[in-house]
Amino acid sequence: MALPLAPGKVAMRKTLAIMASYRWRFWWVLLLQVTAVLATLVAPQLLGRLVTRASQGTATIDYVDKIVLTIILVTIVGAVINRYAQMYARTLGEAVFADLRERMMNRVVHLPLSAVESAGTGDLVGRTTNDVSRIEFLVRVGIPQIMVCTVTIIFTIVAAAVSNPLLALGLLVVGPPVYLMMSWYLPLSVPAYRATSSAYARLNGAVSETVEQAQTVDALGIGTLREKTVLTHVTEAWSLERFTAGLRLRLLLVLDVAWRAPVVVILLWGAFLAGHGVVSLGAITTVALYAMELRKPIGQLTFWIDEVQVGQASLSRILGVEEVPADRTPTGAVPQDTRIVLRDVCFSYREGIEVLHDVSLELRPGERLAVVGPSGSGKSTLGRMLAGIHPPSSGSVTVGGVALTDLPEEELRRHVALVTQEHHVFVGTIADNVRLGRPDADDATVRGAIEAIGASTWVNELDDGMDTMVGSGHLALTPAQAQEVALARLVLLDPHTLILDEATSLLDPHAARTLERTLSTALAGRTVIEVAHRLYTAQDADRVAVVMDGRVVELGTHEELVALGGEYASLWEAWSQE
Repeated sequence: MALPLAPGKVAMRKTLAIMASYRWRFWWVLLLQVTAVLATLVAPQLLGRLVTRASQGTATIDYVDKIVLTIILVTIVGAVINRYAQMYARTLGEAVFADLRERMMNRVVHLPLSAVESAGTGDLVGRTTNDVSRIEFLVRVGIPQIMVCTVTIIFTIVAAAVSNPLLALGLLVVGPPVYLMMSWYLPLSVPAYRATSSAYARLNGAVSETVEQAQTVDALGIGTLREKTVLTHVTEAWSLERFTAGLRLRLLLVLDVAWRAPVVVILLWGAFLAGHGVVSLGAITTVALYAMELRKPIGQLTFWIDEVQVGQASLSRILGVEEVPADRTPTGAVPQDTRIVLRDVCFSYREGIEVLHDVSLELRPGERLAVVGPSGSGKSTLGRMLAGIHPPSSGSVTVGGVALTDLPEEELRRHVALVTQEHHVFVGTIADNVRLGRPDADDATVRGAIEAIGASTWVNELDDGMDTMVGSGHLALTPAQAQEVALARLVLLDPHTLILDEATSLLDPHAARTLERTLSTALAGRTVIEVAHRLYTAQDADRVAVVMDGRVVELGTHEELVALGGEYASLWEAWSQE
């Protein structure tokens, strides 16, 4: 299920709210642009007067020199003012875009994980990359240009009307074709651009999933299938691109003719009026020059009209992230202890298809519980229930008598945290990456967390130790090293209950065994739930929960379950033979 889109009115309201916080800067930019435009309107007026005087034979050399000098001075002043108007407009655009980007990222990192997982990575990545890039160009360059073009067009038309209202009527010829064209174009373009953005999101998701899971694709021999999937998404995106290109072609054809027509109409209309002695040659010159002045801003505005539609579609997707409903409502209730209890928990990723069925489980504070079972049995889903990532479809998951979904996000993570086999390394130092678990931790505390999981040996061998830069463009950590950084993050976070979902699976068995023993010491006194695929983990645990087909079918110590001769005993026998 894709993330929602912000309705047009909602997107407009939110955009205006952002702009309102910059209203004084906006008015200052507008004042500079109006001044710069007024300066450009002086030359046609003076040239019109010069033509009138010349046609009457009253233009002297001194008058011509004075007119030319005035035009030069006004042009220079206008250029200087325009330079600062453009500069402040660009900085305003940068500020607005930075606000929009930070607002989006703040929401993205706090999205319900259940919503992110159901939408898939492609949709979210598309919104944070392609859509942000499109809106970035519009905000940084487009808004200043649109402001300049709009102000120029309005004041030029007003100046033409003041000079000669009768001749200025020729400027209105641009109105009907533009109105008719936009009435046809807008209802088609906005949905088309939204569909294009969604298509690219699906394409990004298909490509990234294929690349990231290349080994799985290769192992299963499904390369041809993945190629067909990617090709399907490419074809969809290409067909939408062709459709929107056709819309643009028709739009630009009509608008190109429309913004060139006023000059021709005014000259013909002016010749007719002049023949009847209604207007002078100077008036025709002035209004015709104003019509020529309109060609550039109208041409630029034509381009930005299309970009605005692209930006509007992307903006509705970006702001749509804020429309994702919360999957939990904090009540302010405070847990009375650290005991986590599941009661009759059922869960469905899709309505009507249950993954967990009536699971009841009570964790003993400080115990180490291993969760085992075949692939697809629901082990990881159970771990996510225990971590409060997904609210149960029915039943309850509580800590200290309070439902996990009743706790604010920060409070929840102080009680329980999850580490999976998926590791993430962010650009920054190793210390910065570990410190994500607790931003206020000092260097000594960070170093202690690194030592606790046994990573100090390789970290200390680096030239800059834990101050070594890692991530994109810097030192590339091995999967095992990246996983150890993630575990150090967890140690630093220091919740009372931890869920390790095959967190050591990327390490070789010997290294994983060593790290798990180190973790057992570092996490002593905390409740640890390990979703395990290596059964020696279960052998070391206080209790073992066997999950089959979304149910906990066996629960007890390793010795008890082996003696029982059930599902766990069969798994242990198979593991021992390997």
